[in-house]
Amino acid sequence: MQIVTPLLTLVRVCVYVFLIAPIAVVVLASFNAGNFLTFPPQGLSLRWFWTFLQNDVFINAILYSAILAACATAVSLVVGTMAALYFVRHARREAELVRIGVLLPLILPEILTAIALLFFFYEIGIGTEHKIALFTGHVLMTLPFVFLNVVTSLQSRDDAAELAARTLGASRYTAFRRITLPLIAPGVATGAVFAFIISFDTFGISFILKGSGSAPLPIQLYDYLRFNFTPEAAAVSTVSIIMTVLLLGLADLVFGKK
Repeated sequence: MQIVTPLLTLVRVCVYVFLIAPIAVVVLASFNAGNFLTFPPQGLSLRWFWTFLQNDVFINAILYSAILAACATAVSLVVGTMAALYFVRHARREAELVRIGVLLPLILPEILTAIALLFFFYEIGIGTEHKIALFTGHVLMTLPFVFLNVVTSLQSRDDAAELAARTLGASRYTAFRRITLPLIAPGVATGAVFAFIISFDTFGISFILKGSGSAPLPIQLYDYLRFNFTPEAAAVSTVSIIMTVLLLGLADLVFGKK
C-alpha cells in the first residue's frame, strides 16, 4: 500500500502534465515578441494581442462562433431537457433506445456525423448555403451534454415535491416551472456551459458544413495557419482559453455548491 499511493500520485501528475502542457505552450507562445510562432518565446510582448484586437476577421469569427454556440445551446437545452424528462419519468422498454439515440453523436466520430449530415442536406436540396446544416450539426454535438447533465439531476431528485404540487391543484406546467426546474437548474446550467464550449470549439462539424461566407473561429484559425505562422494565432487561442475558463468558473461559482 505504501508503494501504490506514490505510484498513483505520479500517474495523476503525469496525466495532468500531459493535458495542461499543450495549453501552457500556446499561452506562452502568445506572448512571443518575435515575428514567428516559436517556443520558447523570443522575449515577452503583448504586441500580438493588440494585433489580434485590430483584426476584424478574428473579431467577427469570435462573434459568429459565440452567436452560433448560444443558439445551438438554446435549442439543445429545450430538446435535451424534454428528452431527459421522458427518459427518466416515462420511458420503459424503449429507455435504452432513447439514450443511445440522443448520445449517438457523442459515440460516433465527429467527422462521420458531419459527413452524414452533409449527404443528407444535399440529398434534400438544401446543401450548406443557408447555415441550416451547420446549425443542425452544432445542435447534435451539444445535445448529449445537456441530456446527460439533466438526467443526472433528475435521477438525484425526489418526485414527491412535484407530486404534492399536482395534488394541490397545480398544472403540469406550473409544477415543472416552480418545482422541478429550480431543483434541476444546476444540471441544466452545467449542460448549457458544456454545450456552449463544445459548440464554440468544435472543428470537424464546422469544417465540413460551414459553407461559404462567415466561418466559426476554429475554421478561421485553421485557414490563417495555412498561410501565416505568427503568434497572433496563439493570442487568439489564448483569448478563447480564457473565455472558456471564465465560463466554467462562473458556472462553478453560481451552481457549484448546489
